[in-house]
Amino acid sequence: MVVPSPFVYWAQTESSVSLKIDLKNVIKPEVKVLENNVKFSAQGTGARGDSQYEFSLDLFSPIKTTSSDGEQATTVRVFDNRVELLLQKEKPAWWPRVTAQPQKPAWLKINFDLWKSEDGQDSDDDKRDVMRDYPGMYDRLHKEEFGYRKEDYKKVYLIIYNLFQFVGFMYVLAVMGVRYAKLEYDSVADTYEHVGPAMKFLQLMQYLEVMHPLFGYTKGGPLMPFLQISGRAFVLFAMIEAEPRMQTKPVVFYLFIVWATIEIVRYPFYIAQLYKKEIYILTWLRYTLWIPLYPIGVVCEAIVILRNIPYFEETQRLTVSLPNTWNFAFHMPTFMRVYLLLLTFPGMYTVMSHMYKLRTVKLRPKIVIKKSK
Repeated sequence: MVVPSPFVYWAQTESSVSLKIDLKNVIKPEVKVLENNVKFSAQGTGARGDSQYEFSLDLFSPIKTTSSDGEQATTVRVFDNRVELLLQKEKPAWWPRVTAQPQKPAWLKINFDLWKSEDGQDSDDDKRDVMRDYPGMYDRLHKEEFGYRKEDYKKVYLIIYNLFQFVGFMYVLAVMGVRYAKLEYDSVADTYEHVGPAMKFLQLMQYLEVMHPLFGYTKGGPLMPFLQISGRAFVLFAMIEAEPRMQTKPVVFYLFIVWATIEIVRYPFYIAQLYKKEIYILTWLRYTLWIPLYPIGVVCEAIVILRNIPYFEETQRLTVSLPNTWNFAFHMPTFMRVYLLLLTFPGMYTVMSHMYKLRTVKLRPKIVIKKSK
């Protein structure tokens, strides 16, 4: 059985933290105060009716457990409609939040009746009308709660998306690695049969990355992601999926290794950025691994297209011949030759120039200016 938590309203001064526990008819509450934690348990009437309530609160900074004379430093006062705790801070300072973790529990609220700001403008005798004196401030306080940042839907979605893609490409590499360890080079010919469906699904999912900038989920424009993802999609769906004879070629094995290796670094890097964590080895890999892998990937894609030209000449697959209703002709092998020229030289130059500029920005040494004493 889950024991419910009461609503707790907190406020602070420079030297103390007050907790108002919204419980009625409490007789003898159990309060345990540690250096960085407060535990409360009592029978009373709260939001869930007459029941046993309890909570445990990990504090932002240490508090005093005993006073100078050896007595309990925490003051506990029981009223008919509430219980109040007054905690003494170990070191006088203004806390950005009351909890150790950035995420706060849903039952923890701000006690606006006792709230004081660090600049000391609010006093006990001056009861301010927040809605009148600070238009919009009340909503902002409830949203941010002085130091709390709730995970908004965009961030949660992006974390789930990047994590899903990372796990997906790890699965592709794991299957290829296990099969190669068991069958060695004999596993290469069946690579597409075993991981092709997963790779196709992951590739289609990547088109969400074109939509993210349009929806304001990520910075930048949609053009570069669209070109990169569409280039891969053309090779995967039009060149490999559409031609069964290409699916057994060794180049598919090497191409999938390159694609998956790039992605298992890229997606964890994005997750770290969402949490605003700078992991140097991850950043270095993200902006260095492309130097050998991008040219290898482009060469593999070019080989796939080049080897497919005779097959598409033979089958006339995806070729539109005259006459037809639309009076339109399209010769797929010719398009493949043109695409190959654009991919090999201008395409690779554009992508690698873009990545090089990003690398110089991300990995350039940070200049620290020390102030003279």
